[in-house]
Amino acid sequence: MTVCGTARCASSWRGVPQAGVDRRPAVLLGPEGMGLSDVERRRADALAELGYVALAFDLHGGRYLGDPEEMLARCMPLLTDPDRMRGIGHAALDVVRTEPRTDHDRIAAVGYGTGGAIGLELGRDGVNLRAIGTVNALTTGRPGEAARIRCPVWAGVGSQDPIMPPAQRVAFTAEMQAAGVDWRLVVHGGALHAFHHPPVDHPTVPGVAYHPRHAQRAWHDIIDLLAECLPATEDLVSPSSATR
Repeated sequence: MTVCGTARCASSWRGVPQAGVDRRPAVLLGPEGMGLSDVERRRADALAELGYVALAFDLHGGRYLGDPEEMLARCMPLLTDPDRMRGIGHAALDVVRTEPRTDHDRIAAVGYGTGGAIGLELGRDGVNLRAIGTVNALTTGRPGEAARIRCPVWAGVGSQDPIMPPAQRVAFTAEMQAAGVDWRLVVHGGALHAFHHPPVDHPTVPGVAYHPRHAQRAWHDIIDLLAECLPATEDLVSPSSATR
């Protein structure tokens, strides 16, 4: 399917629970700056297995950017433009709301890198989300707008991440605290940027490395966040397979 944002159209992947016809909570799943890949598709399918409607959205018109320079050229301007990020996020929201089984009052945003920044901007835009979960996306917003975030925020980052260094952690947590947000930050010891993402067969930006143990922990934390804030079932538990 296609998600159309303010600047371009983006392909997406939808996971829907197979059993039942009742309304289900939904999760927007935003990818790293490279764009939609099988990693996000598998995660959307895993969320559907847990009972969620899941929409993994893209950023680049269906393209996956394996060239780091091209990825940075596209993503860096986007990350400095909250309105464009919100446009992409709202377009994804519009799509997930068209799914007949989506419970419009129970939607969360989970994202990685650029996709996580988009989820945070939806919160800063005052969207009625039940939870926001991000990995290596400690982006800050325009002054005062974090006060519009109306749900818990969980954030994970690698202790050795050169792209999200300690100063960025301080700025992010200060923004969340000043706004009165219910926030948590987990610093994963020894992990670099994009530690959640399995190895890829193309060059990456410096400071990126997969850390399987922390990847699994971050996924479990996200599942726990969803179970707390918008449980799909009364007995939702973290899946054993869940590095995805």
